[in-house]
Amino acid sequence: MKSDSRLATLVHRLVVVQPEELPALLAAFATLFCMFSSYTILRPIRDTMGITSGVENLPYLWWGTFVAMLALQPVYGWLTSRFRRQYVLPWVYAFFTANLLAFYFWFNLQQDHTWIARTYYVWVSVFNFFIVAVFWSLMADVFTREQAGRMFGFIAAGASTGGLVGPLIAGRLAVPLGTINLLLISAVLLASSLFFMKRVIHWQRHFGSGARGADVDTPLGGHFLAAFHQVLRSPYLLGIALFVVLLSWVSGFLYLEQQAFVAKVFATRDERTRFFSDVDFWVQAFSLVTQLFLFGRLYKWVGLRALLVSVPLIMTAGYAIFALLPTFAVLVGVLAVRRVGEYAITRPSRDSLYTVCTREEKYKAKSLIDTFIYRGGDATGASVYQLLTGVFGFGPAGIGWVGAAISALWMMLALALGKTHARRPA
Repeated sequence: MKSDSRLATLVHRLVVVQPEELPALLAAFATLFCMFSSYTILRPIRDTMGITSGVENLPYLWWGTFVAMLALQPVYGWLTSRFRRQYVLPWVYAFFTANLLAFYFWFNLQQDHTWIARTYYVWVSVFNFFIVAVFWSLMADVFTREQAGRMFGFIAAGASTGGLVGPLIAGRLAVPLGTINLLLISAVLLASSLFFMKRVIHWQRHFGSGARGADVDTPLGGHFLAAFHQVLRSPYLLGIALFVVLLSWVSGFLYLEQQAFVAKVFATRDERTRFFSDVDFWVQAFSLVTQLFLFGRLYKWVGLRALLVSVPLIMTAGYAIFALLPTFAVLVGVLAVRRVGEYAITRPSRDSLYTVCTREEKYKAKSLIDTFIYRGGDATGASVYQLLTGVFGFGPAGIGWVGAAISALWMMLALALGKTHARRPA
């Protein structure tokens, strides 16, 4: 009891939360912590496997991810239309846990890892976006717009805390334990997130909107392609979709530049995994500080609109600096700043945009935008990057100026979305 009291006191110092909201806040934090610990163990392995399969093949792998999303999105839409959320969401996590175990055995049974590496790269990209999209769909449904402003920054800190643990595990154990054996640790963490997700669903049913008379457990109904219709007929959702595409282009150009540099600098698979893990660790450390101590206060002081615009503005300047000084050190620095900004500010701000949408849009349209459309942005961005570098001969400096222009366009769209969100009724 005394330890519970101390934990509550600590949380109250970091975030404005009512006593009845505290169990849901902590369960949501724990869900994201376990899930992101699992993912950030897998991400350095994915980046290593991307180089193993050939840096020149990365754009094709991104198109493969896009096709996989296109195939899976109608399946997810059908599940949410026909089955209760309390069954669908945990089964999504259980499905991906089983996939991890399957990959572990596949890597150990087959000596040639080229095609396994390519399959794994696509799978992790799908895995990441589905489990994150499912989680934040639940958050946008469980909490109101007012609660999101107070608590989403703290909840998002669960990702950064897990993002510290995952790279720490991968970075310290990749060489002595072996890259492939890290998959088992990741599977255990992902399975653990199921318990806490069920606690969040239980809280909403008994203390949140479910306790206020809203039927939160009935299937959403509708057509399995309803998400596409929702996005196409809503200018607001179309704006969020374009926001995500521009975000993926800004991220993708930097990522592809990084992969090309890393392939030259580091010779072995385990060294590359350790480098990616070390970068992940520091990115998550700075993200955690921002989420715990700054996001909630910034949301209150400057509002959602300013937060949405801040990272695109920073990336416009960051790309311009890289264009003037196209070195590996500058590239890693700009990429790290971009990732800190996305995790600590852009992600919770973007998810706050959905608090004024209908419940069906929160699960269907949001999932479509966060998975299929995001990966579509990755695929098209990779093709544009390949066109610029391969056909038109753009070097790092040229990519920097193109990235700055895209970031400026992203910034203007963020400003428009912030204005629209403020005018929409909850």
